[in-house]
Amino acid sequence: MAPTPMTATLDLSDMGLDSRNRGNFDPMDLRAEARSHDQLLEERLDRIVPELMERHGFEAWVIAAREYNEDPVARTMLPSTWLRTARRRTLLVFKDGGRRRGAIARYPIGPFPSVWDPRAQPDQWIALQEHLTDVEGTVGINTSDTFALADGLTSSEHHALTRALDDHHLEPADVLAIGWLETRLPEEVARMQEACAIAHELLRTALSGEVIEPGVTSTEDVAWWLAQRSHQDGFTNWFHPGVSPQRHGDEMSTPADRTTDRMIERGDLVHIDFGIVRSGYHTDQQQHGYVLREDEDSAPASFVAGLEQGNRLQDILMESMTPGRTGNETLSTTLERAKEEGIRPIVYTHPIGLHGHAAGSTIGLWDNQEGVRGEGDYPLGVNTGWSIELAVEMTVEEWGGQTCRIMLEEDAFLDDKGTTFLDGRQEQLWLIG
Repeated sequence: MAPTPMTATLDLSDMGLDSRNRGNFDPMDLRAEARSHDQLLEERLDRIVPELMERHGFEAWVIAAREYNEDPVARTMLPSTWLRTARRRTLLVFKDGGRRRGAIARYPIGPFPSVWDPRAQPDQWIALQEHLTDVEGTVGINTSDTFALADGLTSSEHHALTRALDDHHLEPADVLAIGWLETRLPEEVARMQEACAIAHELLRTALSGEVIEPGVTSTEDVAWWLAQRSHQDGFTNWFHPGVSPQRHGDEMSTPADRTTDRMIERGDLVHIDFGIVRSGYHTDQQQHGYVLREDEDSAPASFVAGLEQGNRLQDILMESMTPGRTGNETLSTTLERAKEEGIRPIVYTHPIGLHGHAAGSTIGLWDNQEGVRGEGDYPLGVNTGWSIELAVEMTVEEWGGQTCRIMLEEDAFLDDKGTTFLDGRQEQLWLIG
C-alpha cells in the first residue's frame, strides 16, 4: 500500500527557524526531560496512530518485542524510564483503528494500559488472542521486504503471533511503521531545530584554529575532539565523526574515504561528517573548511565556486521535494535540472528524526544515481525531517585541473509548503589560519 500525505501542516514561521540562538544551551534536567518525553509520546500516540490506521484501513496493530531484540517501532513507543528496552516479551496492541491501545505485558507501560492478567490467563499469546476476539478487520504486523525499520517482527515472534491469530486477516504494517517513525509534530520540529543548532556550533568550532593546527592536528584528532565534546555536553553520536582532507595531487574523495588518519596540512580542503543525538532526535551535517597557506588570505576561487554550486544543488533538490512524489522521481528531476545548469551532481538524501538514516523514502545513494528500487519508490511524506545530503564535482584550476568534490549535508523539514532548513546551511568556506 502506498501512503498518502497527512493533511495537517506545520507553520515553520512561528518556530524561529531562521534564528541563530547558538552557544547558550543549558544542560538537560533529566527528570524534566523524561516528563517532556512522555507527554510528547502520548501526544504522538493519540494523534498520529489513529490517523494512520484509519487512512490505511487497519482495525488493529500488534507490535511484539523481546528484551534486547526490540522491534525498532516498539523502542520509540516506550516511556522514558524504560530506556528503549522491552521487558521479557512486550506486546503493544492498538484496536478500533488506533483509538484504543493496551499492553499485554507483565509490567505497566506508561501510555499503554495493561489488558492482561497473567493469573487469570498465564499464556501471553492466548491473552492476545482473547483481546482481539472482537476484531474483524485487518490486523497489522511489522513485516516488510523493503524497510528494515518496519521489519521488526523476529522469526520466532512471527511464528507464534501468526499461530495465535490464525483466524484473523494479517497484513504487513509497513505503512503504519514508516508513517509513525517519520511524522513529526510541531513540538518535535522545535527540538530538532535546537539539536541542529548545537551540532552546527560544534562543527563550526571543529573547522577552526581552535581545534586544527596545520601539521600538528590529524583527522582522527578532530574526530575524537568532536566525539569527546559530544559526550561532555551530554549528547551521543550515532556514528563516529568522519574527517577527511582533499589535497593537491590526491585522487578524488568519495563518502567512503573517511577512515584513514591523515595529518592536516596547509592547502587542504577539510571535510567533516558529524551527527549527534539529543532528546532522541538525530542530526546529520557535513561542512568544509579550507586551511590557508602562508601566503593566502582566502580560499581558491574554484572551491568558492564549488560551494556555490553545492548550494544551488541544495536549492534544486529542495524545490523538487513534494509530498506524494517518490524519492526516485525527486532524484530524476533534481539531476536533470542540475545538469541543465552545468552542475555535476550526486544526490544521496535520506530522512532523519528518531533514527539517523531514518524511516521514509530514499532520494538516491552516493553509489547509485539511477534510482533505488523499493525505498526510492516510496512517496515523500508531509511533516517529515530530511538530511539534504549531496555532492558536486568540480575542476580545481589552481590544482592543475584536478577534480574534487564538495560534499554537503544539512537537516531540513518538509511540509505542504515546501522544504526549509532547520538551522540554515554553510554558504561560505570556513577558513582555518
